[in-house]
Amino acid sequence: MSYIGTPPSNAFTSLLKQDFSTSATTGYTLDHAVNNANDIALFINFVRQEPTAGYAASGTTLTLTSATASSDDMYCVYLGQALQTVNPANASVGAAQLVDSSIALGKLSATGTKNATTFLRGDNTFASAGGNNTPAFRAYLGSNQNININTNTKININTENFDTDNCYDNSSNYRFTPNVAGKYFVYAQLAYSSTVLAMRVKAGLTMIYKNGSELIRNVNQPESSSGSNYSNQFTLSVQTVVEMNGSSDYLEVYALEDVGTDSSNAPKIGNGDNQSYFGAYKIIE
Repeated sequence: MSYIGTPPSNAFTSLLKQDFSTSATTGYTLDHAVNNANDIALFINFVRQEPTAGYAASGTTLTLTSATASSDDMYCVYLGQALQTVNPANASVGAAQLVDSSIALGKLSATGTKNATTFLRGDNTFASAGGNNTPAFRAYLGSNQNININTNTKININTENFDTDNCYDNSSNYRFTPNVAGKYFVYAQLAYSSTVLAMRVKAGLTMIYKNGSELIRNVNQPESSSGSNYSNQFTLSVQTVVEMNGSSDYLEVYALEDVGTDSSNAPKIGNGDNQSYFGAYKIIE
């Protein structure tokens, strides 16, 4: 809509006060130009003066009807001209003026440190920010699992540390099927050894499968050129970031192990929370 006059300001504005050093005179200089006497509220000894009757103002010139004394207290408040400032004055904004969603990440927490998931509002309450790393789970192999030599075998990670959204099946399929679409950080570690302690492990592969197909692997093959320098046991980890559709996509852990040729020797994946485990969590985007 059209209008006549100075365009209104979109920035934060505040009314300005000016104090005067008084003397036995009727003439004073304003710090900011005004149109007339009605643009300021003038106070002498804390009594408001009547515009035009007690004083006149034009531009930066203020003219009193009667001269002041040097002992008088005189100040004015600019009414007709609100002086624009880029930022609100310090300590001038209260909690009620803040919109919860308007405060960005990186505000200080109650302890004065940055927090990636919460921030402090002016009324000392916390609000969520950024999102959650869920669904998330971690589980480990509760007992040793013997596997066939040189055969890709799913590892039955069966003991949960946590499972935020009940997306990990630790009793039948041993798979993670997240119910929220997005990118996930997934990791696994397996402990390789033999059912015969004297036998050495020739090679091990830790693999993460997505929807029944290999997604990523890590290989350790300690065999020397002479074929004798094997390891008694070792752990082998793997990790990656994968896109999941939040409905049908699933992840599993597989292993392949090669050991000695003795007929009584068999590959073994060792149990334990600190040896063979599987986990994943959603990445905040």
